Amino acid sequence: MKLGSFGVWVGRSLELSSYGPAAALAEQLGFGTLWLGSSPRLGSLRAMLESSERIVIATGIVNVWQYEPALLAREFAELEADHPGRVLVGIGIGHREATQEYERPLAKMRAFLDGVAAAPEPIPLQRMLLAALGPRMLELSAERTLGTHPYFTPPAHTRMARELLGAEALIAPEQAVVIHDADPEPARESAREYAAFYLRLSNYADNLRRLGYAQRDLADGGSDELVNQLVPQGSAASVAVAAAAHRDAGADHVCVQTVGTVGVPEREWRALAAALGLRVG
Repeated sequence: MKLGSFGVWVGRSLELSSYGPAAALAEQLGFGTLWLGSSPRLGSLRAMLESSERIVIATGIVNVWQYEPALLAREFAELEADHPGRVLVGIGIGHREATQEYERPLAKMRAFLDGVAAAPEPIPLQRMLLAALGPRMLELSAERTLGTHPYFTPPAHTRMARELLGAEALIAPEQAVVIHDADPEPARESAREYAAFYLRLSNYADNLRRLGYAQRDLADGGSDELVNQLVPQGSAASVAVAAAAHRDAGADHVCVQTVGTVGVPEREWRALAAALGLRVG
């Protein structure tokens, strides 16, 4: 699939009525992929697909605790029939803090992928990827899918993933940013609020510890240095440099999430597309 070098990521702040306009704008601005986050149902992608022509629409991510694999495969087949080659299914294990049944995540993911493969119309492995952080889940992503879609990770994680997985696996990290050209204080507050939420989740905190961050970096909503690395703030040009750092570290594709925006972030996306040198069409 042609994901392009850069995409954009949207989540709960985007209402269903805005899905179509968001996809049309992202495509027009030259982004290769639009990622729909917050554990979406696959049918939610239809409005985005119907309002655009070329852009890939991806899930970031389908939660394995909230889906039956055979149903996911059937819904993918329905979208593929109407919009061939444009759907990428990102799959993830979710968070221990949010799932009462959460246990043995690697075994759960293997079983889920086995269920998808056993469906009457299985999803091709080239049309799936896993939200992997740790080494074993990363290895599974390369073994059973196209690759990995890490979330809330610095470029150091991208570099580690590339060294572990080699040249063939797709690596498509998310990069959160706050774009501003005026008072930096509200931007810092938005970045810190976003980072503090994810630092309370054990899988993200454990991943950062594996990368060498100390407990003092993770405490009290994160150190200034850590927050600035995970959620860079500034002009579109400066955050574009931060997104490109993942590419320099080995990413094939980077999806950028504009933190602190509501609805379709047209101003931020336009500025970002210009800073990344995307071809508007």
